[in-house]
Amino acid sequence: MNMPPPPPGWQPNQPPRPGDNAALLAGMAATGAALFIAVNAVVGFFVLISAADSTTNNAVIATAAVGSALVAFGGGTLLILTRNTIAKGMGIGLMIGWALVTVCTVGFCTGVNPGLYGSAAL
Repeated sequence: MNMPPPPPGWQPNQPPRPGDNAALLAGMAATGAALFIAVNAVVGFFVLISAADSTTNNAVIATAAVGSALVAFGGGTLLILTRNTIAKGMGIGLMIGWALVTVCTVGFCTGVNPGLYGSAAL
């Protein structure tokens, strides 16, 4: 009795293909973006409150803007360089979150809008 051949590409104990984790990567990227947006909303609220009461409001906003970009792009890059799919997705999501917040709020919530810094001509 002859057995039919196995389907193409079938092997026992076959390692996962690179595309097998695409859904996990995309889900973690969405989670990372949502996490950045939520944390930025809370931190941004306190930054704007402290900048309103401060005589050095430009420095407070600029420091928060640099910190936000460092967390998104520095932390995101470090997470992407790992071999863990979950960490890579979170790193990509942090960067996507920063970009979404910047575009959707015209730079007000990430501190890149020059209008936040008063009459400073750029």
